[in-house]
Amino acid sequence: MKTVKILPLLLLFLVVSSCSSVKVNADYDKKVDFTSYKTYAFYKSGIDKVEISDLDKKRILRSIEEIMLAKGFMSSETPDLLINIFTKEREQVDVNQFNVGWGYGWGWGWNPWMMNGSSAVSSYPVGTLFIDIIDAKKKELIWQGEGEGVLTKDTNKKDEKIKEFVTKILEQYPPKKK
Repeated sequence: MKTVKILPLLLLFLVVSSCSSVKVNADYDKKVDFTSYKTYAFYKSGIDKVEISDLDKKRILRSIEEIMLAKGFMSSETPDLLINIFTKEREQVDVNQFNVGWGYGWGWGWNPWMMNGSSAVSSYPVGTLFIDIIDAKKKELIWQGEGEGVLTKDTNKKDEKIKEFVTKILEQYPPKKK
């Protein structure tokens, strides 16, 4: 019987812990030759509009800069690329019902005529980070990466969480030729 009462907590832990990774997507203009771009700068007027703390903006921009440098791009006053960011946050609410009992034709286990049921409700913040890469000369969006994952309020873990978001998003840039 103790197993039946612990099972909902274990399943809830599994659900919440499985949500901790960052899911990424990227889209780009397939007519663009990405090999011609060598320099970048941040799109200040766009970044100034992002409604997050200045500390989080600095964390994101530092991570982007670190990864772009590692990929061989150089920061420049006259860049080939402009990099902009945008963020969204929402509260994810999960309601899980766990019911175990005896039911007609089902035997012991899960069934539609449940007894001894319990519910677990959990909520956590989910954030989305968009990284836009713009052709500086044409002022056209050429690549957009998006990462979504669970956020943390723990200031000790913010740096590593933001770096995880940025790293996974920019793994997609530049797009690989097929």
